[in-house]
Amino acid sequence: MNATESFNAFSGLDLLSSAVVLVDAKLVIRHVNPAAENLFAISSRQLLGQPLQRLVGDSSELSAALDNALKNNWSYTGHGILITLAQDAALHVDCTVTPVETGSARLLLEVRPIDQQLKAVREEQLAQQQQANRELVRNLAHEIKNPLGGIRGSAQLLERELASEPLKEYTQVIIKEADRLQDLMQRLLSSHRVMQPALVSIHEILERVRRLIHAEYHNVSVRRDYDTSLPDITGDREQLIQAILNISRNAAQAMHGNGEIIFRTRAARQVTLAKKHHPLALELQVIDNGPGIAEDIRDKIFYPLVSGRENGSGLGLTIAQSFVQQHGGTIEVTSRPGHTCFSLMLPVTRMKKEES
Repeated sequence: MNATESFNAFSGLDLLSSAVVLVDAKLVIRHVNPAAENLFAISSRQLLGQPLQRLVGDSSELSAALDNALKNNWSYTGHGILITLAQDAALHVDCTVTPVETGSARLLLEVRPIDQQLKAVREEQLAQQQQANRELVRNLAHEIKNPLGGIRGSAQLLERELASEPLKEYTQVIIKEADRLQDLMQRLLSSHRVMQPALVSIHEILERVRRLIHAEYHNVSVRRDYDTSLPDITGDREQLIQAILNISRNAAQAMHGNGEIIFRTRAARQVTLAKKHHPLALELQVIDNGPGIAEDIRDKIFYPLVSGRENGSGLGLTIAQSFVQQHGGTIEVTSRPGHTCFSLMLPVTRMKKEES
């Protein structure tokens, strides 16, 4: 089969979100779709013409299933199969083997990682819990704003009646603290504002955040690692700036204003975000070399009012997560001393051109 015939025969598989590998009667790889490239972290160019064993390692259960599928022309589904990847990395998967007659291909392997399935379930549960938390805090913010206005107004009226300057200092404390709490409530409510989508460049947004961080933290180095081939995405420019700025500012504060932040962008293909399949997504990583996130709050870092700093409000990451989720994306964090990475995944979608 020549390259053109192969493309026409297998191109439909490239749209699938699950990992698919086609092999011939000798278990030589004939096609690998983009989802399989992402799963196994290896390009199809390195795999085509190679024995399947190079991709999935030695699995007696899978080898027996492949032999039986070839000899008896039957399908097979295995659960919890352990596959050993390059560099001794292990992956637990469900694998379906189906006989096919497509060019030189004789078997189709559909591989579904169990780890990712469990991760998707955890993400959904976490999103529901965090949404409930945000709604609770939002309702509390509404309830607190009105009494705060009354407290501030009463303090101002009381101040006008006081002749003693020392006593006026106390009313000033009340007024300033009321203002601080009102600002806090406003920030809690701002994460629910309606999006204003437009085509935006993620790199233009990152450069804006980079300038803001440099202006605020002179001793923090912000290094670029961009994939400049990435297309524009549909998003709310101000929301995205605020989300990335909140993450970057947290990193700079954690490093006490001295350290390095890396902005890294990459393309991700055939991904599922918020239960929707996307042929193309944008992955943005904000990496710092600070002390890391304390283990006792790592799982709660996106919850409202949870902060690793003594004077932190605990709202920056909550707002960042809310904005990313409004874009149909996800945000995750991994952290250890010397390396904290916030990974944002955003779908690449195009706005429909308006008719002139």
